[in-house]
Amino acid sequence: MSGTSQSSDQEPVSPVSEDAAGGAPLVGGRPLATWIHAAHEDGVETLKAAAADAALEDSAIEAMLDYCAKRRCEASGLTCPGCVRRSEAEGFTTIDAFTRAHAEITFRNSGTRLEGQGERHAEFDDLEHMQRAWAGEPYWFWARRVLRKWRYGIRKASALQPRTDSPGSEQRGDVAAPAVLLMAPQIAENIGMVARAMGNFGLDDLRVIDPRDGWPSEKARAVASGAAALIDEATLTPTLDTAIGDLNWVCATTARQRDMRKPVLTPEQAVAEMRRRTAGGERCGILFGRERNGLTSEEVADCDAIVMIPVRAEFASLNLAQAVLLFGYEWLKAGEEASLGRVTTYENPISTGVHLGRDIPATKAELLGFFEHLEGELDRLGFFFPSERSHVVVRNLRNMFARMDATAQEVRTLRGIVATLAEGKGKGRKVSGGTP
Repeated sequence: MSGTSQSSDQEPVSPVSEDAAGGAPLVGGRPLATWIHAAHEDGVETLKAAAADAALEDSAIEAMLDYCAKRRCEASGLTCPGCVRRSEAEGFTTIDAFTRAHAEITFRNSGTRLEGQGERHAEFDDLEHMQRAWAGEPYWFWARRVLRKWRYGIRKASALQPRTDSPGSEQRGDVAAPAVLLMAPQIAENIGMVARAMGNFGLDDLRVIDPRDGWPSEKARAVASGAAALIDEATLTPTLDTAIGDLNWVCATTARQRDMRKPVLTPEQAVAEMRRRTAGGERCGILFGRERNGLTSEEVADCDAIVMIPVRAEFASLNLAQAVLLFGYEWLKAGEEASLGRVTTYENPISTGVHLGRDIPATKAELLGFFEHLEGELDRLGFFFPSERSHVVVRNLRNMFARMDATAQEVRTLRGIVATLAEGKGKGRKVSGGTP
């Protein structure tokens, strides 16, 4: 049975066919899921190599990715093993139901076994991995990401922010951003969120030390949300010594007090020291610890200073990406590279305060004209009572409207409101005697 894509000049015939026995889509004799999973985990280049081995044209691969991204399998009632849709179709709504459906579930890292009442067999790295992955993965979402990379290529880190050799850097006083070092990160998605935080605040040197889930990591790329280039260009090192070897000054982050004779700095103070040193040609870095238990005392001892983020004392632990984001914010705030919000071809940099756009502040003559108009109508309609207190009310009204800092357009709008209330408008216009 052929796939759902139809042949046309705009859209190539999909290479997807149905596995009659397993109810899963196939591409080149392999389950579609294996193509998507490999491309997501190992990158687009792996997909290109596999397509060449299977003698599939680029157009066929794009059609395959489009098939999955648009969930065309739903029309044929097909599902892929490992996809969330397969779990939903089989009624696995809880981890208990998933376990019962298996005769045995094993774990590579511990040798632990779980026994159920079914006939299936499954294998995970550890219990934590099972907790995240038992319900399957959203393969169609992965396919969308891979399809974008297939069509448009992979963004480079240099496209995320100006580098120190970019035009205008000398006038701005740009300096080399500090390296962000992650000590034995445990969850790939956390690395991706760190990359996103780095991209937000102009940090472009990511160094990953002995990651638990291996490297490279497509899971990290998937959550980087536009900053995947920082993942692609990250430096992988086996030890802390190799990660900091080319740096002159490194600070370590911690939430625990350490009995060490080292400077203890806030992020703001650490950034000030880094900018002073980088302006003199030094290279700096900041070390972040493991998600579960942070840095060891030996690792802190290899650094020059300790950074502690001001937090509520009773709850001091921060998510890894949150800690990097706070530091990155202080780094960018201390320089001249920051922008309030997004700046594009159609959006100019802005500063704090009220932005008038094409409007201009009202002149005193325009304000006085409005005051006279308002006061005249109020007097005509008997608002000022008793009349001997009218000067106090007028003064209060003028003070109130003067605090508005009204624009010329706002004054015109106010005068239109006064005129309409006093005289009416259209069918509501008042005639002599006050009757419409």
